[in-house]
Amino acid sequence: MSYLTALLASGHLKAAFSCGNEMLDNYLHKQAGQDMKRKLSACFVLTDDYREIKGYYTLSSASIQRGQLPESLIKKLPLGYNDLPVTLLGRLAVDIRFKGHGIGRLLLIDALKRSYETSVASVASMAIVVDPVDDAAKSFYSKYGFISLPGSGKMFIAMATVVQLF
Repeated sequence: MSYLTALLASGHLKAAFSCGNEMLDNYLHKQAGQDMKRKLSACFVLTDDYREIKGYYTLSSASIQRGQLPESLIKKLPLGYNDLPVTLLGRLAVDIRFKGHGIGRLLLIDALKRSYETSVASVASMAIVVDPVDDAAKSFYSKYGFISLPGSGKMFIAMATVVQLF
C-alpha cells in the first residue's frame, strides 16, 4: 500500500481521527487548522486515499538555549550563539486503528527528512527537538536516536545525525 504525506487540508477527515490521547486528538480536530493559518506550525497528515488521516505530525521553528545541550555538542559550537535554531517536532500521533503498522516510524522519517531538507535549502536548524507526552513516546524517540536534554523533559537529535540517514 502506498501512502501520501501532505499538509492538512479542509478535505481531510479530521473528526474520524483518534489516537487515544485526548490532547493530541483535540489538537487535530480543533486547533491544527488555526495554527497553520497563523503560521504557528505546519501540520502534515499521512493518508492513503487523500482523506482518511492515519497519522499526523507538526513542525515549527524554535530555538534552544546553548546550556541545555550536552557538553559534547556545545564544545563544537561557536561561542557567540546562546540561542540555537532547531526544528520543533511538536506533535506526532497515529490513529488507533493503524497502530502496529509502522505508521509512527513513517511519520517520523518523513518529519526528519522534511526538517533536514528545509535546513539545507532555506531555514537553518542544527537539531530537531521533541517534547514527548509520556514514557511510551520517550521510548519511541529513543529508539530512533533522540537523546534526552537534562532537566527539560525534551529530547533532540542533531541534524548531523539526521544527515546520515539521508
